[in-house]
Amino acid sequence: MISIYVFLSYYLTVTQAFITVSHSHTPHTRHHTSSTLRATKSVDCLVVGSGVSGSSLAFNLVKHHHLDNTLLVESNPVVGGNLISKSNEQGFVWEEGPNSFQPTPYICRIVHELGLSDQLVLADGSLPRFVYWQGGGAGDKLANLHALPTNLPGDLLDFNLLTWPGKIRAGLGAMGLIAPPPSDGEESIRDFVTRHLGAETFERVIDPFVSGVYAGDPDQLAMRAALKKIHRLEGLGEFGPGLVSGAIARFQEIAQEKKDNPPDPAWPTYKGGQLGSFQKGLQTLPNAVEQFLGQDRVWKNTAVESITKKDGVFVVTMQQNGKKVQVEAKSVCVTSPTRVTAKIAAELIPAAARLSEVYSPPVASVTIAYPKEAFKELPGGTPEKPLRGFGHLLPRSMKVRSLGTIWSSSLFPNRTPPGWELLLTYIGGARDTAVGDMTEDEIYQQVEADVQQILLKPNYQGPIQRIGCRVWKTAIPQYRKGHLEILEALEKDEAQCPGLYLGGNYRTGVAFGDCIQFGWTEAERVAQFLRSSSVQTNETDVKKTVKA
Repeated sequence: MISIYVFLSYYLTVTQAFITVSHSHTPHTRHHTSSTLRATKSVDCLVVGSGVSGSSLAFNLVKHHHLDNTLLVESNPVVGGNLISKSNEQGFVWEEGPNSFQPTPYICRIVHELGLSDQLVLADGSLPRFVYWQGGGAGDKLANLHALPTNLPGDLLDFNLLTWPGKIRAGLGAMGLIAPPPSDGEESIRDFVTRHLGAETFERVIDPFVSGVYAGDPDQLAMRAALKKIHRLEGLGEFGPGLVSGAIARFQEIAQEKKDNPPDPAWPTYKGGQLGSFQKGLQTLPNAVEQFLGQDRVWKNTAVESITKKDGVFVVTMQQNGKKVQVEAKSVCVTSPTRVTAKIAAELIPAAARLSEVYSPPVASVTIAYPKEAFKELPGGTPEKPLRGFGHLLPRSMKVRSLGTIWSSSLFPNRTPPGWELLLTYIGGARDTAVGDMTEDEIYQQVEADVQQILLKPNYQGPIQRIGCRVWKTAIPQYRKGHLEILEALEKDEAQCPGLYLGGNYRTGVAFGDCIQFGWTEAERVAQFLRSSSVQTNETDVKKTVKA
């Protein structure tokens, strides 16, 4: 049965553990009637959106490609997009958007270069990740919290979330005894996982992770788009189509990649399974980018209305504090959400209009603090430290409304005053869109009931503190069936408009690390375009001079 757990171990390394909401920039829509036009500014590159993607892109353009004439614009009064880190006078520190990241070399590079290494905090990678499950032939666990295996093969002896028939089915499938993929269309995540590992593994292990990564519907999400790294494992290895063979081959690829591109010793180091953040939260990173760029290269409260092209130069019209502003740019990188990009880019890239088809469901992030004495006996817990783990995920078949809960004060230090524990719960998603219409009090009540059922002592009536609740009406873009067709059409049309680049988490992946990597690779594309354009311009100028 080790085979299925090798796959699960690989799954944990390539997807961000637990819940994450969209890392894209989410501007407030503004409708101003002022026609006052400020003086035009000319830049080499205009970056639209200061979320993870846009901030890292702007930083790399200036830092590594010396494009000092770069401008980053953000419609909100602060940078960061959906990264919203908060604190209060009582000593609580919490997130109202994404909660953590899985460290990568790209992240460690930018952390070092921004001078944030001393603010980086990494959670203990050995902390368990729990799935809440009761009944169905599964073995008994304290508080019905089943820890997913992290140390193989030792953890296998105690892992009883799956029944023996379920383990055998998953093991045979993982070794390659599977039906071939369908030839008449895309497989959903449910279809792919069930074909490989069986219905029980999907329901008890993979379904809660789908809720955690995408807050999505596994019957609608396309496997090759939403979980492309896992989808690629089929047939990658030398020993048949099984996921274990593919995972072994992928581990070899990763080892070779590390050998070919070793990290700089000056960068922060990390271990497998760790999650990262900063002492004051994830918004620390875009805030540091803003400080690096300086106020002249960062415009806040600035919403893009349209992008046109005239005489080979992009003309971007924006609303800034009630006034119209126009900027001329040799290149433009748009990292706004799909619904915004569809409006402002379709004139030059017609396929961008189809981005309005990309669905982003509502998700609420809810942070609540409880006294340490409120918690029941939990796995690995003590009265002084009742929470020991990353948190718990909730399969939809358990009929608990919340998607999952991050045990924030267990992960990172100094998130609470003494005597308290902090929980971050996500609720909503593609299978519970009604959350978008609930009041804040109704959402708090539902989350409190779910936490009570799973973590607290029976009939606990003691004090709690409602710390923060934010409803994201359009959270994580869903990589549904047909998503790759939209991206292919986008890439084709984009090629006909050189210098205008569309990107973000709907294109490169929703994880924090995907967005940071985008900022690095996209900066190289933009710089190469500008170098090429400069050469062409200089040659034209020379010809004009000779002719004259």
